[in-house]
Amino acid sequence: MMAGSTNTSLVSSAPKILLAKPGLVTAGAVPGKFGRTTNEDDTPSHRSRLPSLNLLSDSWDLHIDRFLPFLSENTDFTVVAVIGPPGVGKSTIMNQLYGFDGSSPGMLPPFAILSEETRAMSRHSTCGIEPRISAERLILLDTQPVFSSSILAELMRPDGSSTISVLTGESLSAELAHHLMGIQLAVFLASICHILLVVSEGVHDSNMWRLMSTVDLLKHGIPDPSSLTTFHSQSSKSGPDNDSKDNGNEGEEYMATPVFVHTKLQDKDVTPHTVVNLKKALSQYFSTSSFVKCENAAKEPVNPSTRSSVMDSTPPNLFVIPSKNKDDSPRAQHESYSYTLCRLRDQVLSMNCPSFTKTVSERDWLKNSAKIWELVKSSPIISDYCRVLQSSGMYRK
Repeated sequence: MMAGSTNTSLVSSAPKILLAKPGLVTAGAVPGKFGRTTNEDDTPSHRSRLPSLNLLSDSWDLHIDRFLPFLSENTDFTVVAVIGPPGVGKSTIMNQLYGFDGSSPGMLPPFAILSEETRAMSRHSTCGIEPRISAERLILLDTQPVFSSSILAELMRPDGSSTISVLTGESLSAELAHHLMGIQLAVFLASICHILLVVSEGVHDSNMWRLMSTVDLLKHGIPDPSSLTTFHSQSSKSGPDNDSKDNGNEGEEYMATPVFVHTKLQDKDVTPHTVVNLKKALSQYFSTSSFVKCENAAKEPVNPSTRSSVMDSTPPNLFVIPSKNKDDSPRAQHESYSYTLCRLRDQVLSMNCPSFTKTVSERDWLKNSAKIWELVKSSPIISDYCRVLQSSGMYRK
């Protein structure tokens, strides 16, 4: 269900995430991702806040206990996730979608932003999957970066093997485990979300395009959270008696609607001509993908005021965000960084994308998402893909 028609009575009584205030977390050693220990003073930008609600543990398992109390039995909600490499602005975008007002004194943003100090230390600010829920019942999932050298460094043992088991019962090299983690994360998000923001930097980075193309190939057999029970029982309970209105999408693979966001574009890259060419390249690249077929069934009306940032409603969706520098220049020939971020939020809130197969509550969505994560980790298709990569010689044994 989309957020535009949220039930007012449910929203007013539903639990909400509080933003952190300085000093709420005591100083001291804090367990880091993959078992490492860091001192809170080393990373004040994301340690001096409320305890993490991280859904992914250091062992790459999904745990829902911390976040579940913030969800309700409301069935009118939208799940939006973001995925991309480090430093492209994922957390900044998610803070905008949350509706965070940076002018509020003494309040930190709900999602930690990569600081210059953290960037200089070649570290990342988000680990695993950090969830929040907004007043509009947007369930927002910020994720650790893909293609990240800092995550690879944390994964790697001295002998080159991975510190965690990405695939059940298999020992992999850190490089291969790191590659598969990005795929598993993207497949999972494409299975449990309504909208997936796929963020790249500039106009020439196609790594995220290739990742989503791989997801399109490997996602098969993973249901959406609302149809999990039906998915497991349909082989033993098939027949006309089981047909219902809720199962209208049965037999079709569910895929979150991707929105390809390119950030930090320079003046020459946000001209109409450049953006049109980027849109054409994107459309050609994904011309046969399953999510383009899904989007064609739920096109949005064209908004004439969108100008160069959002080209049109023809899938796949493209959104470009200019660089933050020169934001206040009176001679700028394009929309400002701040204004474009606001319009991205408006676009996401108004998107008409496919709903889950069945009606599901926020709490049941999260519980079933934990089961889907196990299906992703044990997926025979992803396991076969892993064996192909191992035999190719691209990764060490």
